[in-house]
Amino acid sequence: MSAEQRENLEAILRQSAFPADIDLEEQRRLLRELLSAQPLPADVTVTASTLGGVPIAKVTVDGVEPRHTVLYFHGGVYVMGDAFTAADLASQVARRTGAKAISVDYRLAPEHPYPAAVDDALAAYEGLLQNGTAASDIVFAGESAGGGLAVATMVNARDHGLPLPAAAYVMSPYVDLTLAGATMETKGAVDPLMSRQGFLAQIANYTSGQDAAFGLISPIFADLSGLPPLVIQVGTYEVLLDDAIRLAGAAAAADVEVVLDVTPGVTHVFQAYHAILDEAVVALDRAGQRLSAHLAGAKRVTAHAE
Repeated sequence: MSAEQRENLEAILRQSAFPADIDLEEQRRLLRELLSAQPLPADVTVTASTLGGVPIAKVTVDGVEPRHTVLYFHGGVYVMGDAFTAADLASQVARRTGAKAISVDYRLAPEHPYPAAVDDALAAYEGLLQNGTAASDIVFAGESAGGGLAVATMVNARDHGLPLPAAAYVMSPYVDLTLAGATMETKGAVDPLMSRQGFLAQIANYTSGQDAAFGLISPIFADLSGLPPLVIQVGTYEVLLDDAIRLAGAAAAADVEVVLDVTPGVTHVFQAYHAILDEAVVALDRAGQRLSAHLAGAKRVTAHAE
């Protein structure tokens, strides 16, 4: 990453950061503005649909014959964001895995607190399976809260006796709503976008009286045993660095195959800035290679089992 790239990105992010105490609807508007500032690549098509009764955005890339499916979960601390503003990042994962992406438009708090997002995520996955897509042809992906939701959905699917996807890819995962990670404090000065105060302002909207340490709310505390391979990416300039590190440790302790991919000097969900940041492209490429290998491996295992 050149100094110019870093300076440009930090300027964009600091200009885009907004106070935690402003009205939620205004925060939602500002986030849409930030995410919509980067136009979709010309070869990406996004269409609205439903899956398992849940609204989704179908994301396809011209010239990519979709052999697989990326089930994608957007970020936004469970109170902001939507399936469509996440379409660009979802398409970046899809093009690197020979897949189409399905971005899940799960319900948001405070209008729909926990377990609405968790229920919608599982319903979309069940719908995908019921439509005939093999679990071995599916990978989960998500950023920030969507990364946490991806992990929670695998735990939930396992506990419901469903077959699990081939792998999951989570970017800057938000997996501890108790905010116990040390980097909530130690990285506050270098994270231009996220803060402990910002998270605190929204946790009660999502948990709505439930224990923030419950495994489907904060999957860092869930039993992760039996989950498929996990690819975790995070930057060193973000308050969620510890969430990623501790998630990798918890996964490894549960005998889950896990890769923790830490990029120095970059901030929260840096992959979203692939148009202006070399590290973002490289990280997406690494994740795509690992997901593709897991998809191929799961397909071989499934074929052998049959």
